[in-house]
Amino acid sequence: MQFIRCMRIAAVAGALAGILAASPGARAQTLDKVRFGTNWVAEAEHGGYYQAVADGTYRKYGLDVEIVSGGPNVNNRLLLPVGKLDFFMSANSLQSFDAVEQNIPTIAVAASFQKDPQVLLAHPGKAKKLEDLKKLTLLVSKEGIASYFQWLKADYGFDEAKVKPYTFNPQPFLADPNTAMQGYVTSEPFAIETQGKFKPEIFLLADHGFNSYSTLIETRRDLVEKNPSLVQRFVDASAIGWYNYIYGDSRPGNELIKKQNPEMTDALLTYSIAKMKEYGIVDSGDAVKLGIGAMTDARMKDFFDKMVRAGVVKANIDYRKAYTLQFVNKGVGVELRPK
Repeated sequence: MQFIRCMRIAAVAGALAGILAASPGARAQTLDKVRFGTNWVAEAEHGGYYQAVADGTYRKYGLDVEIVSGGPNVNNRLLLPVGKLDFFMSANSLQSFDAVEQNIPTIAVAASFQKDPQVLLAHPGKAKKLEDLKKLTLLVSKEGIASYFQWLKADYGFDEAKVKPYTFNPQPFLADPNTAMQGYVTSEPFAIETQGKFKPEIFLLADHGFNSYSTLIETRRDLVEKNPSLVQRFVDASAIGWYNYIYGDSRPGNELIKKQNPEMTDALLTYSIAKMKEYGIVDSGDAVKLGIGAMTDARMKDFFDKMVRAGVVKANIDYRKAYTLQFVNKGVGVELRPK
């Protein structure tokens, strides 16, 4: 009897183990750990990724994702090729071109933003079209001078003699109505409205031809080759995170953002999400049909050609090595967009 009872207990235990192994809780024990580095402190511009952590989307895709925040004294991009990160959020397509030129073994696998959020801001009444900014003193960072401003020179005839350094402080702009200032459409206009008590004129460079992808997901070439399933799951789950963040209940993502960046405010988060939707930063163009994260060969070639013409990148770079379409353009999550 004792033997039979033990056998029954063993059978029940075995069945229970089978049930547990098939359950989400058990699967959580074998989640693939992923480290994803951002290029700045936590903010709404990273919201889709934080949302996917907070609402469990990454876990549903078998991923245990740790978001490693960037910042003014942190360069997460250096950690990707040496294996300290699995994925990195790069600023724009130029960084992908640079990786090819420098023979860095990384590659862009998705573009979370269809439009670069880069803007130039002017005082009310000082500029009605982009060309009007040429008569103003422009406050531009050294990174901006080396990138989009070279395109403004080549395609719009802007003059570098009219440029003064931008120190990421809006006070010089607020003090002088004959200046224009760089910024992100999701943040600097909010600062101007808050501190200056006026709404600036906003010129989104993406709407005037600067058609770089932005907030791209980069990974290592060896990870693409050895574990494409992990890359696909991260790309897909990130896209769904972005749909949920901009169209659904963004509170889970926002709470996690504020936890990582206590200086972030609810007012700025709300403003940033609204501007991402208003300007189609995340979900516009090819993404409408192909899904968030979309990239195309034609778009990459067009932007590369513009940057060659502007002298920003060298013509002999094989830009096609900068990215892959293997993991995007599958329409993942499009059903989550409000009809």
